[in-house]
Amino acid sequence: MGRISVNRQHLNRLLADSAAGHGVPYQQAFAELAASHRGRPPHEILPALKDAADRALLGFSWNDLREQAEAISTGRPYTLRVTVTGR
Repeated sequence: MGRISVNRQHLNRLLADSAAGHGVPYQQAFAELAASHRGRPPHEILPALKDAADRALLGFSWNDLREQAEAISTGRPYTLRVTVTGR
């Protein structure tokens, strides 16, 4: 399970739909990778996850991305806990 902290003013980068101007939302990118990369080794999935996280301006740690890649590879569910900070 991964954990990230997102400032309230940047929460829309995580949750926004594709029309919001932030590019492809991370949730959608993760779902697409889960569908297309299941069974592939995690090291092949990591660059695509990193790119998607960078486009969404999300600061995932290397360990978070590795856990996500392993979940995609094995097909097991991945839970991400998001803490909203700020006012």
